[in-house]
Amino acid sequence: MKILIVKCLKDNYSYIIYNEENLLAAVIDPSEAEPVINEIKRNNLKLKYILNTHHHYDHVGGNLKLKEKYKCEVVGYEDDKDRIPEIDISLKDNQKWENELFECEILHIPGHTSGHICIYIKEINALFTGDTLFSLGCGRIFEGTYAEMFNSLNKMKKFPKKTKIYCGHEYTQKNSEFCLSIDTKNSKLKNKINKIKNNIKLDKPTIPSTLEDELECNIFLRADNLEIQKQLGINSTDPIETFTKLRELKDNF
Repeated sequence: MKILIVKCLKDNYSYIIYNEENLLAAVIDPSEAEPVINEIKRNNLKLKYILNTHHHYDHVGGNLKLKEKYKCEVVGYEDDKDRIPEIDISLKDNQKWENELFECEILHIPGHTSGHICIYIKEINALFTGDTLFSLGCGRIFEGTYAEMFNSLNKMKKFPKKTKIYCGHEYTQKNSEFCLSIDTKNSKLKNKINKIKNNIKLDKPTIPSTLEDELECNIFLRADNLEIQKQLGINSTDPIETFTKLRELKDNF
């Protein structure tokens, strides 16, 4: 299977996953229809499924047009069935869902929204994280709590370290600036930032990242790090308190 990264709107990414032999395809979080249609035409694909990580318009905006054009099925989390347009298949937390292309694991990861999920495809070692985990960042908290977002990020930390992270937006450079403003001594972060700048210079996506990179460099996954707690002036060793402070600082960065 192959993954096509599709730029949408201002800074969104949608992802087309397809089988190179039979050209069957699925798209994750089509922000808008036209860029997805262009890639489907270019590669002679047959779109079978639309998978949505959450209900926000910049992740489901292409659902209706794509479904009408390709007669494909829309897949999403069961508790979001009234908010995801044209949903056909409702999935549960911790469910393994198999289709003609792949088997995937669904994890409920509330925080950004109450019905947010991530999608893990073991066969290609890929985790689609929507707006919960970004490269060097995490999503804003709209419908959940800081504790929920912290716990959702912890769920994703348990996947294999070589897992490739495909997130919903190209926010990496801004996220890197925030991480470096606090995690000033992290040499691995500095090396990653050099790679990010090179990709941007070449007009290439900074995605995918890897879980290993995120564990080493993403400050939101390092809320239990004593050095970071010291930098923030936090005396408590409660990582949720540290995470909350980090998220509040990032909201105003």
